Amino acid sequence: MNGGVVTATLETHGANLLEVRGLTKIFGTLKACDGIDLTVGKGEIHALLGENGAGKSTLVKMLFGSLEPNAGEIRWNGEPVRIANPHAARKLGIGMVFQHFSLFDALTAAENIALSLDDETPIATIAAKAKALSYSYGLPLDPYSLVGDLSVGERQRIEIIRCLLQTPELIILDEPTSVLTPQEADKLFETLERLRAEGKSILYISHRLEEVKRMCDRATVLRHGKVVGHCDPRKETASSLARMMVGSEVLSVVRPPAEGAGKAATLLEIRNLTRKPATPFSIPLRNINLSVKAGEVIGIAGVAGNGQGEFFEAVSGEATQPDAVTVRIRDKDAGHLSITGRRMLGAAFVPEERLGHGAAPRMKLSENLLLSRYATDRKAFLGSFGLVQGSAIVKAAQRIIEAMDVRKSAPDPEAAALSGGNLQKFIIGRELDRQPAVMVVNQPTWGVDAGAAARIRQALIELARSGSAVLVISQDLDELFEISDSIAVMHNGELSKPLPIAEATLEKIGLLMGGAEPGHVEPVAEVA
Repeated sequence: MNGGVVTATLETHGANLLEVRGLTKIFGTLKACDGIDLTVGKGEIHALLGENGAGKSTLVKMLFGSLEPNAGEIRWNGEPVRIANPHAARKLGIGMVFQHFSLFDALTAAENIALSLDDETPIATIAAKAKALSYSYGLPLDPYSLVGDLSVGERQRIEIIRCLLQTPELIILDEPTSVLTPQEADKLFETLERLRAEGKSILYISHRLEEVKRMCDRATVLRHGKVVGHCDPRKETASSLARMMVGSEVLSVVRPPAEGAGKAATLLEIRNLTRKPATPFSIPLRNINLSVKAGEVIGIAGVAGNGQGEFFEAVSGEATQPDAVTVRIRDKDAGHLSITGRRMLGAAFVPEERLGHGAAPRMKLSENLLLSRYATDRKAFLGSFGLVQGSAIVKAAQRIIEAMDVRKSAPDPEAAALSGGNLQKFIIGRELDRQPAVMVVNQPTWGVDAGAAARIRQALIELARSGSAVLVISQDLDELFEISDSIAVMHNGELSKPLPIAEATLEKIGLLMGGAEPGHVEPVAEVA
């Protein structure tokens, strides 16, 4: 199958723990899953691959009892089963770690774990078991720590330990490394290899194809709700896996030189930004200075939880500053302005959390478009007398959908009805459609497939080269090296000076992420 020739035969891997035959789920006129066949062997790490909207989430929700199939059969250890709800799935031996964490910040790790258990167990007992299990798997966890004080990587440990305490035979992992540092991801891989050695099975969903090649024994590829093939990912390349997923070549991102960037106008300037923690779980910001010029992309790297979210809030206007000069947009003082006020100056913002922050879940895509652009597009969307121009808004939403290839099940669906990656494409497209002078994006391709990620990254580069200033906050170092002209690092609420991409290396950026003083980051010696 190497080279992208997809075979649709159903292979086996030892004794099968899970068998799926003809599983189908229909929403209205859309077949989200169309006759899917899949087997997961005992002691196997099995990758589930596909574009955003290919049917992966729908399939695993049926396996975990969150959705009921319209047709098909699920077999567990050779016996047909009906999984009516998550409780039934857990009782059967199926555990799941979702991409979006379901934890309460004000509760301890042990209290959060207790909420998911089906029986009543004293907190002290849960804490002791969680701590012992976490250390035995190399994922140390303090069960009495408040979740709000923890990094994203530590929060994911809670989700994994919570799952393991239920002693599952099959663990479903949805984008488990999307919010982890490289070091945290390596630790997770060690845990998965140990689980496999113990005979546990893992169904692994990820858009990071190199880690699929590294970890997975087999892969099932979905496209438009159907299985288009099975393969051994270790015998494939990342490019051939991506080609199977999308049905065509994934275009490479091209970053032309930023011509005349040194003489270009500064469109976004942050001056001595200092911010006290807004909540007990926030990171204070300390004397941050940054300039982004027309035509350039500046990347912000950093381990999760080092102030990136607080920085985005300050730049976007979610948190205003007492001194208006702290944030300047196109030579205008904007530190005291709201999000709308800053948008009126030509800025656009895309937050990290797309559902509930970037979009209202129960509102249609066109309605979400109106919410974000009623002020900047008042004449087109509200008309001369302030009346909503429904046809103009729907037409603009459709233009964005087509430009970003947003896959949907209805002409104008609710935001919550889209897969995470497709909603991300719409939100990015919604802001790009304005051709903003300043674009600030937090985690632009989190949970997005390879083809869509390339589309988004190329669009950000092209926006910059058209004369806009683009600021990208991302935990994906490969992404930042691909699109950035310079990279700065956020650590403990402080921002390093941007390092030109020609001088940046993974080692240098990694040292800064770990807290090294910028002046102490020595050049990495090259091997002769």
